[in-house]
Amino acid sequence: MDNGASSYRRFLGGDDTGIAEIVDTYKDGLILYLNGYVKNIFVAEELTEETFFRLVVKKPKYTEKSSFKSWLYAIGRNIAVDDIRRRSKMPEIPIEDMENYLCEERGLEEPYIKEDSKRRVHKALSQLAPDYRNILWLVFFEGFTPKEAARILKKSDRQIKNLLYRAKQSLKNKLEQEGFIYEE
Repeated sequence: MDNGASSYRRFLGGDDTGIAEIVDTYKDGLILYLNGYVKNIFVAEELTEETFFRLVVKKPKYTEKSSFKSWLYAIGRNIAVDDIRRRSKMPEIPIEDMENYLCEERGLEEPYIKEDSKRRVHKALSQLAPDYRNILWLVFFEGFTPKEAARILKKSDRQIKNLLYRAKQSLKNKLEQEGFIYEE
């Protein structure tokens, strides 16, 4: 499977169903990945839309140096980082509005997290440092190889290997503190 590359080539060739396939395939995962950066499901949805908007309008060149999915997630990550910089200069959202955001976020995550043990892992994951959470999300939930995750996160292969090891240890410690029992 080419992870969307053929759909993107078709879109560039004038077939609009190609971009629709890309959006259908990657929308939910990209929203949840970007939510790990911005901690706001509505902002993550906007950033995902911006990512797809850039594909449609700017039509960046996909060089096939990595999988299409990792290339797309890297674009989304760059957009999120730019947005975080921009929003750091803006005032915070009132606490009263946060309840609505959390309800919406849970509604989107439910299809991804159904069993109790998965919820506990997800909860522990959300409590980790952002770098740890992002590497674990990319490798274990999104199925990227460590090499692809390195491209997305703009880190060397060695940094990713160390980060992944430390992230797994941190997650394991967090789960053990909460009394999580591992399945054999």
